[in-house]
Amino acid sequence: MNRVALITGASRGIGRGIALELAKIGFDLVINYASNLAAARQTAADCLSGPQSSQKTIRAEICPADISSQTDRQKLITFTKEKFGRLDLLVNNAGVAPESRADILEASEASFDRLININVKGPYFLTQLAAKWMIEQRRTGVPPVSSSQKIITVSSISAYTASVNRGDYCIAKAALSMLTPLYATRLAEHGINVYEIRPGIIATDMTGPVEDKYDQLIKDGLTPIQRWGSPQDVGKAVAAIALDLLPFSTGEIINVDGGFHLRRL
Repeated sequence: MNRVALITGASRGIGRGIALELAKIGFDLVINYASNLAAARQTAADCLSGPQSSQKTIRAEICPADISSQTDRQKLITFTKEKFGRLDLLVNNAGVAPESRADILEASEASFDRLININVKGPYFLTQLAAKWMIEQRRTGVPPVSSSQKIITVSSISAYTASVNRGDYCIAKAALSMLTPLYATRLAEHGINVYEIRPGIIATDMTGPVEDKYDQLIKDGLTPIQRWGSPQDVGKAVAAIALDLLPFSTGEIINVDGGFHLRRL
């Protein structure tokens, strides 16, 4: 029986990169998307047709859901139960940027509320639902659990990096970052390890509008590894955790940022 991963925001960008890497190592997938059905279908098709390191036949199911909605969060869990009957890995990836980059002296409460609801409240309570189900699976042993279950949250270097023209995004990512130590502490007794992946400058639709700015910053030495990151870079980090290569670690932050987090003189 294949292990099953639920990936939020998996139709494009980092989520798509994660889905493709998990498909390679034989995971069945629930590919969540908010609005872009065509992109979700393409990601699912690419996961099924792409290279795999095992001889397993995998499945990829798509499920529309807005993680800021309580009803939709429950829908995601119910969908996974009905399609696969198990959950081995939750990847909290879905997130949004501000609709406009506004100075913190001018930014609106509406933008703040939107980012907190999607980027913080959604993953926090989806993790609660997934964790309860994972605990139940371990308690009953049905379906059999072959390895430790895991929860991974994709955050951002914005969790600790001040950008005064998108303060709501930074606040949301800083709050999201606390999800991992909280759930890691609570779930360790149940054999569920919890991790945070912290991407840096990754080439996605979200960073497209500021491509020239980041090109120059990277050229000027912003990161020791002088290139943009890719969704595949993040996907490989998730795959390493999914393969149980960090069994004695939980609550860990994995930086996928080209060394941005290093303090240098």
